[in-house]
Parts: sequence; C-alpha cells; structure tokens
Amino acid sequence: QVQVVESGGGLVQAGGSLRLSCAASGRTFSIYAMGWFRQAPGKEREFVATITWNSGRTNYADSVKGRFTISRDNAKNTVYLQMNSLKSEDTAVYYCAAARSAASGTYSRNYDYWGQGTQVTVSS
Repeated sequence: QVQVVESGGGLVQAGGSLRLSCAASGRTFSIYAMGWFRQAPGKEREFVATITWNSGRTNYADSVKGRFTISRDNAKNTVYLQMNSLKSEDTAVYYCAAARSAASGTYSRNYDYWGQGTQVTVSS
C-alpha cells in the first residue's frame, strides 16, 4: 500500500502563486508515476499534471501549461505542484495520486492511491 497526503492549498488572488506538496509513504518503490488532478464544483475530476517517479518525465494539461510546474524530490518521497499566474478557473479541490502502472497517463482511473484533497480557491 501507498499513502499520499496533500498540503499547501489555500486562498489566493488571481495572478498569485501557490505550491502544493504531496508526501508519499509506504511501498513507494512500487510507484511508477505521481499525478495531480482537480475537481471543481459540479464538474468531473480532471487531469492537471503527472511526473514519472524515476525518470522525472512530465506531462501537463493544456490549461495549465506554462503556468504550473510539477517536480519531485525522491529523497523526501514528495511531489510538488508550483502554480503561478493563477486564474479563478483554477479553483478546485486538488488531489494527488500515485500510479503503479506505466500505462497510467492522464486517466484518473489508472491511478491506484489517492490523497484526501486540498482546496485551492482563486479570487478574482
């Protein structure tokens, strides 16, 4: 089993920045990739960014490219999501997830372990 815990959400004005953290514990050697997803009220959960655990290869949703950066610190078993130039449409609950499969990609159903989520609210 792998446990993931998010932190770092909050309230920020449009144009501001936040950094989310996701700490993984347990059988972290089984992780292939870590991803961030988000869910706004009344909307489906959507992919934000992902990073492979060993190689550090990243992938981003078009809506956040150039504004968000995902990174990892393997020594700390932690993944970060640096969010800059935030917009009101970025308001959502952000979830961190871990995937064991190389086929995880951008689909939430392919991720095995999920955190409880952290709220990000961007005021305009």
